[in-house]
Amino acid sequence: MSGPLDGVLVVDLTRALAGPHAGMMLGDLGARVIKVESPGSGDDTRGWGPPFVQPESGDRESTYFLSTNRNKESVTLDLKDDGDKELLRELVRRADVLLENFRPGTLARLGFGTDVLADLNPRLVTLAISGFGHDGPEGGRAGYDQIAQGEGGLMSLTGPDPDSPQKVGVPIGDLLAGMYGAYGVLAALLERQRTGRGQVVRTSLLAAIVGVHAFQGTAWTVGGQVGRAQGNHHPSIAPYGLFHCRGGSVQLSCGSEGLWRRLCAEFGLDPETPGLATNSERVGNRERVVELLEAAFADVDAETLLARLAAAGVPAGKVRTIDEVYAWDQTLSQGLLVDVDHATLGPLRLPGPPLRFFETTPDGETETTRREHAAPPVLGGSDAEIRAWLARPGA
Repeated sequence: MSGPLDGVLVVDLTRALAGPHAGMMLGDLGARVIKVESPGSGDDTRGWGPPFVQPESGDRESTYFLSTNRNKESVTLDLKDDGDKELLRELVRRADVLLENFRPGTLARLGFGTDVLADLNPRLVTLAISGFGHDGPEGGRAGYDQIAQGEGGLMSLTGPDPDSPQKVGVPIGDLLAGMYGAYGVLAALLERQRTGRGQVVRTSLLAAIVGVHAFQGTAWTVGGQVGRAQGNHHPSIAPYGLFHCRGGSVQLSCGSEGLWRRLCAEFGLDPETPGLATNSERVGNRERVVELLEAAFADVDAETLLARLAAAGVPAGKVRTIDEVYAWDQTLSQGLLVDVDHATLGPLRLPGPPLRFFETTPDGETETTRREHAAPPVLGGSDAEIRAWLARPGA
């Protein structure tokens, strides 16, 4: 299937992760995404590794780059060259969306400020992603994910204890900024149907991280309580977290008093134990809850424990390694792996898009999810085709 954004043209000037992730999301939805890269080197992530595929050959590709650039074409343009600048102007004239994640002010210095872009194409939707925002006292700061995780408070909430701040295991600020950016682009395209005009959508790594503070944000802004890292247990629900058992561990969640009672019934515990009868009490006595449950689980291996929790109706799960996730039949059933044919590497299996689409009728559902995906492009892989297309007036 072509996807809901079929017919939308995206010009992707971004590099590294936040912007390319937004571009990949739009490509997954069926947009035509033309990735503009610097001649010779291309996107920074082409050199990020190991691991690389075919590291000894001239066709070496970074697995990092492969993770965030499917469903795109690549054209190389030198934005300091007058001829290539004119090609970019022509791309902008034809585009629906432009993505950029330069430092604030950089694109304007190259001759493509928002006023110029609006003059070239009044219907253009521009997404600008920065590190800390395009304005404000620190608007010009360079943004890298781990720095933003620290500055945005996320590391203070992550880790085994308040004295051991820990980054998330993936560049979550970059990924969230890309997701928020794609979401903003879709909203701006929808509004353009009413107004006939495009607009600029701005987000940043800082904004994306603050945007997911969730209950930790209101704990401070409303409740005056500063959240702190406390390992693998929830700050507002108990029991909810990772618990050790014989030879391993499991995770479980009792998000209601009914689930607490089911858990206690399965393992012979008294749900009305003084100090543990309500969620608030259990949160205040979390260490006691953990000790109580881990004592009950001490002679039960992980697989048996998971089976008993499932039979009792208590939500639970294991902690899988990455290879286990991609071998799991549930992962495969959700279309989270896709097969593509790369121009130099041949057949590849990549992580797939997280959305599925269905048409519904009185007779049932028909899945319309896009099935065919394009491999991430080699550097300049579409140079000849795109340059020829731009040279044709009215094409």
